[in-house]
Amino acid sequence: MNNTVFKLLPLAGVVVVPQVVPRLMVHLGIGAGVAFAVVVVCLWFALLVSRAEMPGHG
Repeated sequence: MNNTVFKLLPLAGVVVVPQVVPRLMVHLGIGAGVAFAVVVVCLWFALLVSRAEMPGHG
């Protein structure tokens, strides 16, 4: 993926997830909202960690 996309991931996660989860809970039920939140947050975290620049050990 493009670096620009990864720079926007934190902002996208903060804006989109809190808006989508309550709407899913209203229309599909609490379980769907919780499941969506868990899956999306885990994927979001994995993408951010995979692209993190860590300092060297040594």
